[in-house]
Amino acid sequence: MTKLTYKGCTIEQVRWGNNDDPRQVLEEGQVYQLEKKEEHKWHTKVKLQGIDGWYNSVCFDDTK
Repeated sequence: MTKLTYKGCTIEQVRWGNNDDPRQVLEEGQVYQLEKKEEHKWHTKVKLQGIDGWYNSVCFDDTK
């Protein structure tokens, strides 16, 4: 199981790759469970368990 810590996101990071905006949904510093990962040529999107939307992976750190 992969867990990710949300570290915040800029509007540019949200717009890159047409991601959903996590700023009103997620809490900075909170740990979330990764459900799916979608890799593209220039970016990666992540889907979190129990939360609607696809988010830019650069807005998260792996939690070990």
